[in-house]
Amino acid sequence: MPLMPKRVKYRQQQRGSRKGNATAGNTVEFGEYGLMALERAWVTAIQIEACRVSINRELKRKGKLWCRVFPDKPYSKKPLEVRMGKGKGAIEGWVVVIKPGRILFELGGIPEPLAKVAFRIAASKMPIPTRFITRGLT
Repeated sequence: MPLMPKRVKYRQQQRGSRKGNATAGNTVEFGEYGLMALERAWVTAIQIEACRVSINRELKRKGKLWCRVFPDKPYSKKPLEVRMGKGKGAIEGWVVVIKPGRILFELGGIPEPLAKVAFRIAASKMPIPTRFITRGLT
């Protein structure tokens, strides 16, 4: 089942701004290695889950994985061939707003070559370019 919040204060949200760089969540805090976003985007819950599954499959239950992003923003979409007006569309899915410099995932307790391979596979599932970083280096 895809990630989504248990409860939200408001059912629908405005689109908001994606400008600027990440000011929070931009350093490796928990593990030794991280996957950093280089561009801005909306990353969906399904994309995050696909990355998480592919990393865990590659690690074969070794080490520890931290997911540093959570999709807490609903996005809505009106059905096809519906005229303008009549209110905002229904919730289509959940996204997280990613800005450049944001750490998406962290890994710890495994050797660096294995972490690089796992993050390379996960990066192919992301809609944005990413970079492999180590703790203390950004």
